Amino acid sequence: MFFSVPQLSTMQWTAILAGAALFVGITCYSIYDALRRDFGSSNAKLAWVQLAVLVPFFGGLAYLCFGRKRGRINS
Repeated sequence: MFFSVPQLSTMQWTAILAGAALFVGITCYSIYDALRRDFGSSNAKLAWVQLAVLVPFFGGLAYLCFGRKRGRINS
């Protein structure tokens, strides 16, 4: 085998999996939300989606803090 799985307690594995789920959740939600909002131009929308994809977690947080305020919900 190339690597061995570390011997971690159940609480440690739970914390790791919860952190990973939070990471994936923020990234996926920011991509979904950016795709359904109108930013006035498709370039702005593409830039926010690229930020969320190429800079995982921090790009999603940046979008949630700054990008959501710039876009409007399509009705």
